[in-house]
Amino acid sequence: MARTCEVCGKGPQVGNQVTIRGKAKYLGGVGTKITGITRRQFKPNLQRVRVTMKGENKTMLVCTQCLRSGAVTKRIEAVPFRLPADAAPKDKDKTKPKGPVAPKAQAKPKAPAKAGK
Repeated sequence: MARTCEVCGKGPQVGNQVTIRGKAKYLGGVGTKITGITRRQFKPNLQRVRVTMKGENKTMLVCTQCLRSGAVTKRIEAVPFRLPADAAPKDKDKTKPKGPVAPKAQAKPKAPAKAGK
C-alpha cells in the first residue's frame, strides 16, 4: 500500500537535489557552480491519527496540512475542562432584577382646597 494521505491523496513526488559549490558574486566570490544533480523523492508528512467519522472511530493516515486545515477532526479522548458558569443551571426568569429594588412611590393625598377671600 502506497503511503498517501487518505483525505487529499497527497503522495510522494520526484524532484532534483542540486549540489552547488563556491561563493556568490554578490558576497565577493567568483560565482557558484552546480557540481551535481541527483534525483530524489519528496515524501509527505503523514501522521496516523484516530478520528471519528459518522459515529465510527477509526485510524487514518493523514498529512499534516489536512490536520492543520481542519479537514479531519481528531477523536476527543476526554473533555479537558468545563467552566463553572456552563455547569450551573441557568435562571429562567430574566425579567426579575438582581439587586435591591426601591419601593414604588405612593401617591400623596391631595390637600383640601383653600377657600378664597
